[in-house]
Amino acid sequence: MERTLIDQLVRKAQLGDREAFSEIVRILMNKTIALTYKMTGDKEAALDLAQDSFLSAWMNIGSFKGESKFESWIYRIASNKALNFLKREKRFVENSSNTEIKSENNPELDYNRQELKSNILDFMLSLPPEQRLVFELHFYKQMTFEETAKATEKSEGTVKTLYREAVKKLRKTALKKGWRS
Repeated sequence: MERTLIDQLVRKAQLGDREAFSEIVRILMNKTIALTYKMTGDKEAALDLAQDSFLSAWMNIGSFKGESKFESWIYRIASNKALNFLKREKRFVENSSNTEIKSENNPELDYNRQELKSNILDFMLSLPPEQRLVFELHFYKQMTFEETAKATEKSEGTVKTLYREAVKKLRKTALKKGWRS
């Protein structure tokens, strides 16, 4: 149902309906922030990049042809902005994983989950930006390789290679560090 709703809102937004676009922002903002945060590791930058992405999308909504999902289009905009940010800053940011995990009144389980989450974020930030983006879109956003290729403007073969390399690095890192879930 969400896909159909977004399609309807996009059509209205393309006709100039700001309220429809505001609803799209409400639906997709958190997912877009999560993407830019995993790419940059910087909460403030992630929020700014996500907001800038929606501003760009609004200004160019007429150019969206609907050949892919709107989500793919906004993720492509956001990922390009994040990659440009990383190039501009010429840095990889340190892990600032202060996010909370819902407690189940089991301190050991809570600690293990927090440690695993921190380890995964450290791993994500260690990947080259393009691998990080492909891994994020395919694994976490559950986009197909075809959708990921469209979102990143890369060939499907390149996307598969980038993903495969990221998974190899993840396995190697997990074995080396003895991660457990």
